[in-house]
Amino acid sequence: MMISTFLVPTLSAGGGCVALLAYQHQRQVFAWTRRTRRRDETNTEYDKPAEWLADLYKAQCRLTRKPCVADEFAEISQIGNLIEGIADNTEAVRTELRKVVECVKGYVATALPEPDPTAVRITVQEHRAQLVQAMRQETARGELVRAILAAEKKIKELRRG
Repeated sequence: MMISTFLVPTLSAGGGCVALLAYQHQRQVFAWTRRTRRRDETNTEYDKPAEWLADLYKAQCRLTRKPCVADEFAEISQIGNLIEGIADNTEAVRTELRKVVECVKGYVATALPEPDPTAVRITVQEHRAQLVQAMRQETARGELVRAILAAEKKIKELRRG
């Protein structure tokens, strides 16, 4: 009889401890689920900008060290317009995306003039002017690359939470 008087309170105290531990574990699981769901919702917000930044990076890579005329910037301009349209709706990376759009506009503005098909020769001065413009274009492309990488880095940091 002494065993049963000792065993019953011990078992009920042990059951209470198990119930308390199960409750705490359940709360931790639900908190983890909420954090994960919130992070997933945030990550989907950055899917399009991240995709467009990757496309923009690829497009500008195709034009590396190549003096370009306005027609060759069509893809870069289009992607820049897409990013500009979404920049105001993504508050966390708004500054970085605006910098990318600004760099896109600066890069596109450095387009070389269309070559004159009737001109047989170009003068030395015209050639030097084109070289200077091509160097400005490459500098603008480098600034665009830095802006893209900064925006991608910020998005990665935000996705990690």
